[in-house]
Amino acid sequence: MQAVDVFSGAGGMSIGAALAGIDVKYAIENDPHAAATYSANHADTVVINQDIRTVTLADMPNIKSSEPVILFGGPPCQGFSTSNQKTRTSENQNNWLFLEYMRFVKELEPEWVVFENVKGLKETEGGVFLKNIHESFKNLNYKTSTFILNATDYGVPQRRERLFVVGSKKGISIAEPFKKTTPIVTVDEAIADLPVLENGASIDILQYRTRPHSDFAKLMRGALKQCSNNLITRNAQHILARYPHVPQGGNWEDIPDELMLNYADKSRCHTGIYHRLYPDKPSIVVGNFRKNMLIHPWQHRGLSVREAARLQSFPDHYVFQGTIGFQQQQVGNAVPPLLAEAVFQNIMLKI
Repeated sequence: MQAVDVFSGAGGMSIGAALAGIDVKYAIENDPHAAATYSANHADTVVINQDIRTVTLADMPNIKSSEPVILFGGPPCQGFSTSNQKTRTSENQNNWLFLEYMRFVKELEPEWVVFENVKGLKETEGGVFLKNIHESFKNLNYKTSTFILNATDYGVPQRRERLFVVGSKKGISIAEPFKKTTPIVTVDEAIADLPVLENGASIDILQYRTRPHSDFAKLMRGALKQCSNNLITRNAQHILARYPHVPQGGNWEDIPDELMLNYADKSRCHTGIYHRLYPDKPSIVVGNFRKNMLIHPWQHRGLSVREAARLQSFPDHYVFQGTIGFQQQQVGNAVPPLLAEAVFQNIMLKI
């Protein structure tokens, strides 16, 4: 089975597709930093680093007409996010990029389509976007199955809900992927073996702190002896002074008012700001590093790029490109690879 990944980002969904035995021929990504990361980690995939509105099937000559195709991806989702109220309207042009996805469906005529996005897509504008997506697939003769999946149910150490619309050209209905029967993976199991770091850590490649002490850590490490992307934002001293006041599971509400004077209205802070992770539970959503500002469970600092990547289930051999800010953005925007794998495995069972 061959595939095309549109709006690919750093490649989280493509990792899942590859794990399920799918050959991703092409990836389309407009952001040069995410495209660089994708290229560095997917040697056999052609990355088209262009605005999708300028890409046509003529740019993808290696698609085999004799072999079925899966088209997958999710348009930029910031406008649909429940944490982004200002752009959750039909006026935001990025919210209509799914029309480009549908253009590719119409032109490529893949046997399967996987449309992924944030859960907020279901509520935006009273559900008009999701309704349009379903109607668009129906008009192109696809039978769709829709479900919201929580990443923790598929081996990811993070509570992250994503919406998936899976369409079949042959009219096949597909059920929600079976949840894993093993216990959920905790933050401690996910990151405890990674290097001990300090605020502003800037040495990219380091040896592991300990041997892996969980099956998840073993899976992420493979045969590696060291890992990359051990980078942490350098916080100012007034920000570091806030961290000791936050207990595990706490957030900005635990910080004394006199240490939050630069906020015009502290009560309007996002719930993820200064959230310290519980070590014995999965992480909350790993998203925008500046909006979430997750705190390490034991150390008074933010998460490293590699720690966040682990919480997303990116394997340690996956190297993120660009400056630390661009790396953080790529990790936060990604679909957890193990969640994507579950979706693709479910499709492969029907082939």
